[in-house]
Amino acid sequence: MDYNEKISRKSFLKAGAFALATPMLSKLNSWEVKAPSKIGLQLYTLRNEISKDLLGTLKKVAAIGYKEVELYGYSDGKFFGKTPKEFKSILNGLGLDPVSGHYGAGVENKTAKGTLSNGWQKAVDDAAELGQKYVNCAYLTDSERKTIDQYKKYVDLFNKSGEVAKKAGLQFGYHNHDFEFKKLSGQLPYDLIASTDPKLVKLELDLYWVVKAGIDPVALFKKYPGRFPLWHVKDMDKKDGSFAEVGTGSIDFKKIFDNRKLAGMTHFFVEQDVAKIAPVQAIEISFKNVTKMKV
Repeated sequence: MDYNEKISRKSFLKAGAFALATPMLSKLNSWEVKAPSKIGLQLYTLRNEISKDLLGTLKKVAAIGYKEVELYGYSDGKFFGKTPKEFKSILNGLGLDPVSGHYGAGVENKTAKGTLSNGWQKAVDDAAELGQKYVNCAYLTDSERKTIDQYKKYVDLFNKSGEVAKKAGLQFGYHNHDFEFKKLSGQLPYDLIASTDPKLVKLELDLYWVVKAGIDPVALFKKYPGRFPLWHVKDMDKKDGSFAEVGTGSIDFKKIFDNRKLAGMTHFFVEQDVAKIAPVQAIEISFKNVTKMKV
């Protein structure tokens, strides 16, 4: 065997050994390192800051590291006073993706435009122009949810809202609080909401409010698998049960995120309805803790 043959044989053996080791290394790396998902933020957390300085606040959100945002406050063709084209330009310039938005049912306030009950087609069209993928009913007011018969009517309203969204290439969803898990006339309102067409109506699960209601989120995933593409990730103070920065409270996020596939989750948004510290500081703490979770 000449020198060149020795080199060739040595190279072949090295290459073969590497080929055998590569799958094992790849598997090991997948166990040890899990890149964090794109972390989203529900901008309602910063509502006071946004009302004073929209652009400056959004710059802080982007600087922290958030990549996706969920909007609130759409009204009559405007997002925070900006047209869809104007606001899209602002978000694109900051590297923020407006994945989702919150809207009112409009059953109580018939004059409000841009709700499920008034101007819904335009709201959906504007959301599509902005680049949203989801449009969600954010909340039902006290007078909109007094009886179980009202909830029965929402089944039809939500399905119709979902049809409009689907035709525009968007997905409609419903965002919960805790009141949907309190029985009315012997029925659970949330089960009625979930009886909507699964293709037309998804469920945006607010983890804090579900836990607040005494419900295990994973139990809901098992009951309605694949129905929860969006989550609100917020924590609960260990002492008084109030809102807390993610990772500082009592909610077992590991257990919940371990079941993300069962839930069908594709996007999640950090939110803190009320902060005991500066909201910008609160969302920075939450971002760092979520990143550490490697979710």
